[in-house]
Amino acid sequence: MDPTTLAAAAPQIDFSLLALFARASFIVKLVMIGLTIASVWSWAIIIQKFITYAAARREAAIFDRAFWSGEPLDELYDMIGTQPTGASQKIFASGMTEWRRSHRQDGGLIAGAQARIDRSMDVAIQKETEDLTRGLPFLATVGSTAPFVGLFGTVWGIKVAFEEIAISQNTSLAVVAPGIAEALVATALGLLAAIPAVIFYNKLSTDSDRIINGYEAFADEFATILSRQLDA
Repeated sequence: MDPTTLAAAAPQIDFSLLALFARASFIVKLVMIGLTIASVWSWAIIIQKFITYAAARREAAIFDRAFWSGEPLDELYDMIGTQPTGASQKIFASGMTEWRRSHRQDGGLIAGAQARIDRSMDVAIQKETEDLTRGLPFLATVGSTAPFVGLFGTVWGIKVAFEEIAISQNTSLAVVAPGIAEALVATALGLLAAIPAVIFYNKLSTDSDRIINGYEAFADEFATILSRQLDA
């Protein structure tokens, strides 16, 4: 194309994100919207998990100090109640509730008390595990599929761009560039959604495992204490 003609056409071409989205084909627009929603949803999960995990660590530290303070466990249980809010408190309460239920009216223990106490705490830990890991599979899905979804949008956009080139029978850069640019935005959005999702999925999975391991360690220690009481 003549440089004068190209210079005259250049100001008419808007390469802002909104303009590229507006000019994209319907399929590419759907891909862009889906990836944008996935990215926003991923960040919402990431922020919510950071807040939840920080609260869980604080609650576990506070309860751990109270548990090992030397205060009688019955008094600690009475203070917490049967419907506690913290995860560590729930695990402790589930074990203590079953411990008290295992006592007969004459003060003796019903057979199999230790196994029932362990199962009660395991169920409580499983419920807390589900709460801590809720949303992480979505991050894993976005991290593994978003680049391919974006690539699909790019391939489709390039296909449409070449079809428009064939119809216009004009292969100049001014005609080709806008369509290619629109298509590449889909890949960029796919990477924008996938990279943070992968990074924070690994980070949050590690954090949740540490918190859950702390719950399991506490349950084992508590079960050991109750086992001594049973043997006594």
